[in-house]
Parts: sequence; C-alpha cells; structure tokens
Amino acid sequence: MSILILADHDNSQLAAATLNTVTAATQIGGDIHVLVAGDTSGDVAKAAAAIAGVSKVLTAGADAMAHGIAENIAPLIQSMASNYNHLMAPATTTGKNIMPRVAALLDVMQVSDIIKVESADTFQRPIYAGNAIATVTSNEAVKVVTVRSTAFEAAAAEGGSASIEAVDSGADSGL
Repeated sequence: MSILILADHDNSQLAAATLNTVTAATQIGGDIHVLVAGDTSGDVAKAAAAIAGVSKVLTAGADAMAHGIAENIAPLIQSMASNYNHLMAPATTTGKNIMPRVAALLDVMQVSDIIKVESADTFQRPIYAGNAIATVTSNEAVKVVTVRSTAFEAAAAEGGSASIEAVDSGADSGL
C-alpha cells in the first residue's frame, strides 16, 4: 500500500500541516511519498525528505507548478494516482483547492477533513459544523483524503532520510 501526500509549502518552507498529514498517513500504513510541486530551490524537498516516516520525495519544479495553481497540479496528481492507494493533503487552502479536482478527475469521492484513521478505508470526520462525528468508509480503489491538521500530532521533522526524485510536471494549463 502506497500513499502520496501533497506537500503544502510557500516555495521556501514546508508548512507544518504537512507533518500532521504524515502522521495520519503512518496510521494507515505503507510507503509514504511526498509530492513537492513548485519549489525550484529544493529546500522544501530537503525538508520533506527529513520527515520521519517518509520514504520518497517527488519533485515537480516546472514553471507551471510555481504558483500552486490547482489546474496544473491536479492533472499531475491524476497522472500519478495509479501508483497509490491513498492521495492525501492537509485540509488547508491548498489542499481544499486541489484535492476535490483530483477526486473529480479520478471520478472518485473525496473524504474531507478527517480527524481519525480507523483503518485504511475508514475515517472519522466532523459534520454539522463539528457538532457530530461521522464514520466514513470508502470503497474507492484510490482514496482522496484531506486531513485536519489539528487532529493529528506532527511527525518528527528530523530523522528521515527519504530519497528525492524529479517527476515529469506535465503540461501547463495556460492559466
């Protein structure tokens, strides 16, 4: 079982919410890969490679990825999806912008804002403005998930030694 996490960053620093998403992914189990789209300096990729539990960091540093435009990043993730059981991102502005597009491109449902991992296909998420908790099971071949970062401890930002590989960034949508 493999998991791809979309790193949230500002092209110079990795957002802390990515560390919480790695913790959620470790509770699912399997190889954890982190996609860093847009960082051409490599600083974010190096930070992601140092996270405990991450086995590989994939970088897409083309100009089309530089501004984090969902219309460019979602097709990239879609092209990589066949290699993964779970596609995850922090439930931040970036994750909430890109992941629904990924789910639509893959024609699967998205499980949003998870607060607990019960198993590889069962999650808990708040509903009714947080007044109730729903347990959601997904039978999709690829699960598209956003993670509420406050519900998970941050993974150790040091101690990992993941490999860093470049991937083909795909085409620019022209936006």
